[in-house]
Amino acid sequence: MEPHEPHWLSRSAFQVVILLFLGLEVLLWRLLQSHASLWLIVPLVLVISHLMHGAAVGFHEATHGLLRRNRGLNEFDGVLLGVLSFMSFSLYRAAHQLHHMHLATERDEELWPFVHTGKPRWLRITAAIIELTMGLVFLPFLFLRIFLRQGSPIRSRKVRRRIWMELGLIGVVWTSILSAVAWLDGWHFFLWMYLVPAWIAANLQSWRKYIEHVGLTGSTVNGSTRSIVARGWTGRLVAFTLLHEPFHGLHHMHAGIPHAELPPLADELQPRTPDERPPFRSYSHALVHLLRSLNDPRVGAQWRRSSARTS
Repeated sequence: MEPHEPHWLSRSAFQVVILLFLGLEVLLWRLLQSHASLWLIVPLVLVISHLMHGAAVGFHEATHGLLRRNRGLNEFDGVLLGVLSFMSFSLYRAAHQLHHMHLATERDEELWPFVHTGKPRWLRITAAIIELTMGLVFLPFLFLRIFLRQGSPIRSRKVRRRIWMELGLIGVVWTSILSAVAWLDGWHFFLWMYLVPAWIAANLQSWRKYIEHVGLTGSTVNGSTRSIVARGWTGRLVAFTLLHEPFHGLHHMHAGIPHAELPPLADELQPRTPDERPPFRSYSHALVHLLRSLNDPRVGAQWRRSSARTS
């Protein structure tokens, strides 16, 4: 094994997350069947929520073609994960490419409305409140806005046709799921096994996205991203279950390499310009840094240029 070659377990993070998720869902189902105490159910649901968040990062990896080596399996996993989270795989992939191409600029539509200096503060604060508390609803809205708005950057007829097909598939699958739940009177199980953990997971994803970008006005990758490089075992475990997404600046520098290969490149996250800062040692430290900016959420160097023109 090469000195910096990732351990096989690191490469298998997604598979580990999915196996843990399925095992804990079975355990939760048994607890719900036996009418177990909420003192057992709630902690289990919280762990499942975190693993759902990890699966969402797997969806993101699939849009980069990095989740599975086999392209067909990568597409299958991406579409399946998207359907289960109300998201078109092809839509997310097309819009996410723009995020990487135009990071933290006004053409970065994943960070709307925070990249637009002309958007009023009340709109940006309202968007932040909704996204951080209702991510399961806001995320599909954000991407559908990109797809449906006049002048959409997604122009390829082939891509748009596939997006419509995937949106139709989402409608069919979820109509079938909800019909089955209603027929079997399984709302109690649906609530605890899907809706509550999915709602929490979507909000966790929104908070992670904000930690990664909101409040940063640098002109470089490191200046417009927050990265987490944890030293303790708990931080490394979180990074593992989130498919090393905490090394977020590296993901933007090396979007074409698998997540397991990012940690050895951590030295690249050290600041090289005045508007960059070193990686945080935990999500809690990065969260504190984020919270200082949420009273006026903004992203991108265009905010500094706008302030300079008005001063």
